[in-house]
Amino acid sequence: MTSIELKNIEKNICQNVNLLISDKELMVFVGPTGAGKTTLLNIIAGITKYNGSVLIDGNQVNHLSPNKRGVGYLFQDLALFPHLDVGSNVAYGLRVQKKDENKINSRVKELLKFLSIKHLKDRYPKELSGGERQRVALARALAPYPKILLLDEPLSSLDPTTSKHLRIELRRIIKEMRINAVYVTHDLTEAEKMADRIALIDSGQIQQVSKPQDMIFSPESTTVSDFIGTPNILTCDSSKVLEQGLIKLKCGNISMLLPYEGNSIKKIAIFPPDIQVTTSKPSGPEVNLFRGTIVGLELLTAVARIKVQIEDNTLLAEQPIETFKQMDLKLNKEVFLTPKLRRLRYTTTES
Repeated sequence: MTSIELKNIEKNICQNVNLLISDKELMVFVGPTGAGKTTLLNIIAGITKYNGSVLIDGNQVNHLSPNKRGVGYLFQDLALFPHLDVGSNVAYGLRVQKKDENKINSRVKELLKFLSIKHLKDRYPKELSGGERQRVALARALAPYPKILLLDEPLSSLDPTTSKHLRIELRRIIKEMRINAVYVTHDLTEAEKMADRIALIDSGQIQQVSKPQDMIFSPESTTVSDFIGTPNILTCDSSKVLEQGLIKLKCGNISMLLPYEGNSIKKIAIFPPDIQVTTSKPSGPEVNLFRGTIVGLELLTAVARIKVQIEDNTLLAEQPIETFKQMDLKLNKEVFLTPKLRRLRYTTTES
């Protein structure tokens, strides 16, 4: 078993941080820039000084250098050696450890095949795409058989399509390798898709540690709620399965139709930016279309927050500030709301 425990950690913005990461768990640190996420990652790796204790497998490792902690580190900038080909980059850590050359070659071959980059063995980093460099850096981090893999915003430099594909691959690889992983990101969607549990970090403090859906449906503070985007949470009072593969939900005075996947939906989360606001009734069928009255407006730098009363319910929507000005929205004006179904989150359990 491999667990990671932080006890009373202090370093820069991080003060009195305590956290337990279980065996084979994929923990994601999420939070705004400068929150202390990478600092905690570096403390686990042992590449920065700190006060407090880091325990791995229940053993304090404060005195151990990074190469003695059994940690692999995938840095944000990847840090591939430009003068070494792919095979030599992957082998680097093993050669530093003075492993047998036959074992090194065998491990490199194994990882290149596992990560589907065998054909890149003799190429150099400048000849690779962003996704290919990412896989090479991951292979290098995994080569020395680490017990723990640390990943610092590994997808931040990639385009959305490549990032989405690699996110799926990374989670699959980490789970197949059966190792602990700590993953840093500022992107909540990425955190949701990757994590077994999420630790939301703000101003050097862990604000909440929970499963992704609990972070969305049961934020423990306004800090957490604000970071995740203050979603509208609808509790479903009743439901009816329709023959067309749909389920009709009744959430107070709001009725919705959603694709039915065989589970009873208890709560729905609708994020404010995922609600379309119009001043006239859209054409087409009145499915998931709500008529309401503006009862609150808050103008921020980039967006306008619009609170809309729909009978006994209120929904919070957001519009870009320029769009808001063009629409001439004001208090007591009637508007129509349409949530973007692909962006909805829902839970089949009470949270």
